Amino acid sequence: MALETFYEVMRRQGITRRSFLKYCSLTAAALGLGPEFAPQIAEAMETKPRTPVLWLHGLECTCCSESFIRSAHPLAKDVVLSMISLDYDDTLMASAGHQAEAILDEVMEKYKGNYILAVEGNPPLNEDGMYCIIGGKPFVDQLKKVAKDAKAIISWGSCASYGCVQAARPNPTRATPVHEVIFDKPIIKVPGCPPIAEVMTGVITYMLTFDRLPDLDRQGRPKMFYSQRIHDKCYRRPHFDAGQYVESFDDEGARKGYCLYKVGCKGPTTYNACSTVRWNDGVSFPIQAGHGCIGCSEDGFWDKGSWYARLADLKGSGFGIESNADQVGLIAAGAVGAGVAVHAAVSALKRAQHKTTDNGADNSATGGEK
Repeated sequence: MALETFYEVMRRQGITRRSFLKYCSLTAAALGLGPEFAPQIAEAMETKPRTPVLWLHGLECTCCSESFIRSAHPLAKDVVLSMISLDYDDTLMASAGHQAEAILDEVMEKYKGNYILAVEGNPPLNEDGMYCIIGGKPFVDQLKKVAKDAKAIISWGSCASYGCVQAARPNPTRATPVHEVIFDKPIIKVPGCPPIAEVMTGVITYMLTFDRLPDLDRQGRPKMFYSQRIHDKCYRRPHFDAGQYVESFDDEGARKGYCLYKVGCKGPTTYNACSTVRWNDGVSFPIQAGHGCIGCSEDGFWDKGSWYARLADLKGSGFGIESNADQVGLIAAGAVGAGVAVHAAVSALKRAQHKTTDNGADNSATGGEK
């Protein structure tokens, strides 16, 4: 039996045409697309069959699944039950054991080359992969088997994208990110511990709508969500620019909502959509709650020192990010004063040169007589 389209499923559930089009408009907005893309999304939902998705779990804590099911735009239930055909996910599916493994084999055979593989967690390679066993076999074997005929692979979270805490030094299990095990398939990294729910559903929606991978950066992350630093759109950025910092938690600066850079915020070096999309249906994100960004969507963040250590000390570098407002003012005043002094010196030198030239011309005209 052929898979139904998303639109057919919605109509069967009693959703009106008007509500469907409204959904397409909201989806376009959630993806950061203009209103002109809403008809394209509607056409894709009306004509393209739901894409089979196989969701595997390796070494991980299931935080990516926990985030995914809290998506509000679109709702996770719409993604799972209507937009895609989630045929295998050992965390969410009802079947277990041999029945679950049989479903996996059936989908791989029936939709060979046309299913998406979503991977949460990573495979450990030490001891022949025995640190993570799925269905009586090492997870790394299952990963390679299912990836073989996949259309594309989505690496959910920092575990699958970079290794995360499992791969932190000394990494006794040799926990390894997906892209260092699978080399012959397009891989989309969606890092974060966990990723934002709407980022996860947004990536899937884009792939289903346009039947292609989203534009990726050099690390394989979707540019529409990972092209800017959290720092770039942080609502505390004006305090950073003004040199107003929290020096310690619960000080006066913290109560006033000053920049958290000095207490370890990694926003200036972390690429993610936390400060724009935010969490829990756009309610908040860690910095808004008073805690600095820990850089969880960056490679190796567990091994980059304390979460409460500042990134760098840039004193002595002009208006550097260590300067407070008074220092910036003094530097500016000093620069202006120095500029005035230099300008005066150059002007005096030019006048002297001009005077010398005029005297030389006078002497030539009188034959050098005095």
